[in-house]
Amino acid sequence: MGTWIVNGRTADGEAVAVLAEGGVIADIARGDAAKAVATDGHEVVDAGGRLVTAGLIDMHVHFREPGFEYKEDIETGSRAAAKGGFTTVACMPNTRPVLDKAETVAKVVERGRSVGLTRVLPYGCISLGELGRELADYEALKAAGAIGFTDDGVGVQSAGMMKEAMRRAAALGMPIIAHCEDDTLLPGGAAFSEGEFVKKHGLPGIPNESEAIHVGRDILLAEATGVHYHVCHVSTEQSTRLIRLGKQVGINVTAEVCPHHLLLSDEDIPSAEDANWKMNPPLRTPRDVEAMIAAVEDGTIDIFVTDHAPHSEEEKSRSVDRAPFGIVGLETAFPLLYTKFVATGRWTLPFVLERLTSKPAQLFGLPTGRLEVGAPADVTIIDLEEERKVDPSTFASKGKNTPFAGWSLKGWPKLTMLGGNIVWSELEKGSGEFVS
Repeated sequence: MGTWIVNGRTADGEAVAVLAEGGVIADIARGDAAKAVATDGHEVVDAGGRLVTAGLIDMHVHFREPGFEYKEDIETGSRAAAKGGFTTVACMPNTRPVLDKAETVAKVVERGRSVGLTRVLPYGCISLGELGRELADYEALKAAGAIGFTDDGVGVQSAGMMKEAMRRAAALGMPIIAHCEDDTLLPGGAAFSEGEFVKKHGLPGIPNESEAIHVGRDILLAEATGVHYHVCHVSTEQSTRLIRLGKQVGINVTAEVCPHHLLLSDEDIPSAEDANWKMNPPLRTPRDVEAMIAAVEDGTIDIFVTDHAPHSEEEKSRSVDRAPFGIVGLETAFPLLYTKFVATGRWTLPFVLERLTSKPAQLFGLPTGRLEVGAPADVTIIDLEEERKVDPSTFASKGKNTPFAGWSLKGWPKLTMLGGNIVWSELEKGSGEFVS
């Protein structure tokens, strides 16, 4: 028995009905045909005229397991993903231990599969211990289920090591995903970007060039090695210029941006004491924000990610110089992008959805992200009209650390289906229900 999702609408506003059967999309009816599908013998989900889309994909999350389960674990992270409409997530390896060994990667793969609320795809480390001294065994990491290699959380400081990492990854047909940060340019104790905010408060600032220098270096190394080079959480105007140039000359460079770097600048930070505004990369200047938006619009930046980075309330309550970097994002990503860019008319709905579904799937060779017959039956239903305020106390994530608390947003996910199974639904019960 399969499940028909009926009375739905596509991103273009067309009536749609989708049949999920045997883990895949078995049939799609559109237009007048969508109103006349024969649902006998199947379960039926009434989308109520809401958006029906392929399940969302986030290629940059931190689920903290193993080692930091007090912040988040794979189950709570998966719950946050499902509630946010995400059916595929890529987990960063800066756990404890880090994901630099095949057996650790395999455990994350198995744990994600056993939880069964989202597809959990781990990255393996570029270097052992993320220390930048010795490369990990990429063949073993790939065999265990790693989908790429990154030392996210720290930049690879040695150009020679990064070039060799790219050479080895390219030989395996695997991408290098880079956290770009030159440590020699980081002033001690800096928590915010070098801009008007730190000048006003007399604080040290993180300069734009600390990110952009690694971006430029690595684009040249990618050209030399032929690797797919993907830039994490781009935040500076200088980085976008370099990525744009790399694309123009044919280098295989792609890039991602987070909603907070599209919506917030350092001038929005309310206080030098609120660590919910401390993230890495930091919030940059308004000029950088406009550069990020322009880079999305011209294709320089390819996809949206959340960099979902949960921390405990105790950690985020510390003084800013002692609190960890990072904010959560899985449960607010789509409403933020929809409210601030689609509802205002700057971007179209298909434009945003492409960067959350088919585009990341294409870049990383994933079978998901498509609302097509034969594709995995990963489907999300979203209510584009429902408006509510961001309330961290309702988050499924253990992390409540967000600068968006109290924001009134539209476009909230209402149901998430993974491989034909409904894993979360708010269609029937206002509080939401997980199924695993």
